[in-house]
Amino acid sequence: MCQHQPQCPPADAPDREAACLVAFHPEQGWGLLCNGIVLFEDNGELLPDGRSVPAHYDYPRREHLGCAA
Repeated sequence: MCQHQPQCPPADAPDREAACLVAFHPEQGWGLLCNGIVLFEDNGELLPDGRSVPAHYDYPRREHLGCAA
């Protein structure tokens, strides 16, 4: 259970990624959040119950790159 004040959001909350980072291994590409979620560098997640959340990439929109449509 989270000991932070205010408490971190639980793993099933919509804002679950806002939990505190308690372990970070950038050389391996992952971190562990206080609520038990393993967060990967590609933004994929492994939830404490074993379910996975696929990676999601936030690519810049075309007009932000200066490309013609």
